[in-house]
Amino acid sequence: MKLFHQLALWVAVMFHLRSKPSIKRYPRWVSALALVLGVVVAATSPAATISPRRLMEVTDLGNPVISPDGRYVAFRAVRTSIERNTYDTTWYVQRLERRSLPHSVSDGGVPLREYVNGVVLASPAVWSPDSRWIYFRAHLKGRIAVWRAAANGSGSQLVTDDPADVRNFALSKDGQSLEYSVGATREQVLAAEQAQYDVGVHIDDKVVMSAGLLRSSRVEGRPSTQRFLGDWYSTGPLLAEVPDHWKVVDLTTMTTRDMPSSDVPVPSLQIADLPSTLSHPWKLTLNRDDGRIALLTHAGNGQGLSRKPDVELSMLPGKRSASPVKCLAELCTEKSISDIQWRLGSDEVLFTVRDYGRGEAQSIFAWNVISGKVRPIVVADGLLSGDSERDWGIPCAVSSATLVCVAAEADRPPHLDMVDLSTDERSVLFDPNKKLAEDIASTVPSKLIRWKDKLGREFTGFLFEARNIDANKPPPLFVNFYSCDGFLRGGVGNEWPLESLAEHGISALCINGLPGYHDFVQRIDQGQLAVEGVVKYLAAAGRINPSRVGMGGLSYGSEVTLWTAIHSNVLAVASVSTPVTDQTYYLFNSLRPGFRSGLKKMWQLGAPEETPKRWRTVSPTYSLDKIHIPILFQMAEQEYRVSLEYALPLVRRFQGDMYVFPDEAHIKFQPRHKVAVNVRNLDWFRFWLQGYEEPNPVKKQQYMRWREMREAMSTRPARSGARSGG
Repeated sequence: MKLFHQLALWVAVMFHLRSKPSIKRYPRWVSALALVLGVVVAATSPAATISPRRLMEVTDLGNPVISPDGRYVAFRAVRTSIERNTYDTTWYVQRLERRSLPHSVSDGGVPLREYVNGVVLASPAVWSPDSRWIYFRAHLKGRIAVWRAAANGSGSQLVTDDPADVRNFALSKDGQSLEYSVGATREQVLAAEQAQYDVGVHIDDKVVMSAGLLRSSRVEGRPSTQRFLGDWYSTGPLLAEVPDHWKVVDLTTMTTRDMPSSDVPVPSLQIADLPSTLSHPWKLTLNRDDGRIALLTHAGNGQGLSRKPDVELSMLPGKRSASPVKCLAELCTEKSISDIQWRLGSDEVLFTVRDYGRGEAQSIFAWNVISGKVRPIVVADGLLSGDSERDWGIPCAVSSATLVCVAAEADRPPHLDMVDLSTDERSVLFDPNKKLAEDIASTVPSKLIRWKDKLGREFTGFLFEARNIDANKPPPLFVNFYSCDGFLRGGVGNEWPLESLAEHGISALCINGLPGYHDFVQRIDQGQLAVEGVVKYLAAAGRINPSRVGMGGLSYGSEVTLWTAIHSNVLAVASVSTPVTDQTYYLFNSLRPGFRSGLKKMWQLGAPEETPKRWRTVSPTYSLDKIHIPILFQMAEQEYRVSLEYALPLVRRFQGDMYVFPDEAHIKFQPRHKVAVNVRNLDWFRFWLQGYEEPNPVKKQQYMRWREMREAMSTRPARSGARSGG
């Protein structure tokens, strides 16, 4: 009977939709249909396994912003479509009441991403002063433009109809006009690409030599050419150096004109605008009502570290003042403060603290800059500033009365929470991933654990313990080392399905690294010692089998994984997704002065002939004879070439297996690729740690290769002389 009523409701909604030919003008009914279907699916399907696909299909939330009248919040949802290999983004508006439901107001287009790493860019909407419209930048219909959507869900429209993609925009204070900037037109970019194709690409310090020369990036949802823009690894599209050209749209007539250079918007207040006598602040936020400035400055003993470990919170009465008022309360001193915002219409600065001892969980406090008092607002068990990969690092939306945050915990996917600033009461506004959260909680919930390495340093991590294990047969362990922020669907990069591993009998652990050491060896060696320490800790309690430990990582996590494989015998198998530093990596980037200086600073490396001893320490190419475990390489096409000097010898001797993914960034983002990587990692660790092969004919060749690897490795001499894993 219950199912009958749910289906009847679905039929009623469908009838309403079919009777409305102008459905595109009323996207809120699409939202209603999605909500109803979600109820039906959640109520009628049995508890499903926590598969890699389910983890990839999480609805991500981001960019919350509260309307000027304080009654509504706008935010964006991103849903994965594996079948279409894309993401569907939708802008929602929701009344700030506990029992309200969000309604969709517009398609959000293809998520905009960083060229260099593939991470989704922060793209918050801007409310009109009368709270009737939201304005946002979106990639829709082949262009990046500004759109606006009616807050009541009655429709959306294109605002900037420009031959060039919009870089930035701002709404006038009265809401009557919109200013926006563009660079080269899309036709000019295509012409420049074609010209280089026809006459040849000149190799200089702008060319990303490890990637394809032309149209090798799809971070903007279309093939585009990437070039280096500045120091280290900053990249962008071809012709990105074309200066901004500003235009103005009259929102009454929807006409556009060029903006005189004298009217170009003044950049927002920067650190460089403050008195030079200040102690090098790194973040500021301006109170636009009265000009007061809240500051964050690194503090504490930074000897041997890449930066000082603590953060000092202070306030300047104005931008010409050189005498900051410091927060001296216990709750704001010697803390890792990551964000600051002014509470509207008050003397309070809201600041966010990350607590390593609680697994990098965030808390928000309010500092009254007049009285000096600090009060706690919300203490979370995870992130309050977005999810672990998409839309990360976006602070809560704030009004005079309310905070709205995208919250996510290690074993709970993103949800939208509201906090009453007068009572500190916290409630859930929107929870699109509730069913998955319930399934994880009932099968493989995470536990925050702490342990010490042999140097006495304390580490923290989130452990998903293996399900349905034999008490007399401790399970294998998989370890991911880097950062464990938000919902842990797969570590940094989301490539190792922790919950899926645990559900299939392999305990899975994500370890938070300690603040960065300046010296590369110290920075990388802490990971090895952390892994050895936790294996010893868990094995002593009979919770894991210390002879069956696997490890995987991306970027810094890849470096730690390969370093541990070389310098310790704690691992039985590994998987990496990005290259590490070796001579080929240097060669491909050596034309760029910014790269060379960065390599000197972070790795203490010069050219191979300048620092040969250091290269022998850092590069895995010199230590291949110390690697005695199988390694799976799953890399982006634009990066794999710089790994071949050490990866191919391992493949040749049946210790490595390599897959490369076209059109990907440092962090892979295409849905089909993400699922393929996660499924293969699950298969890989189950094969080597459990001896399990999935009876799937599609995977026949995969397992045949791995059996050949296992047979070849079994005939080699056993490893000796390595550092003990505990």
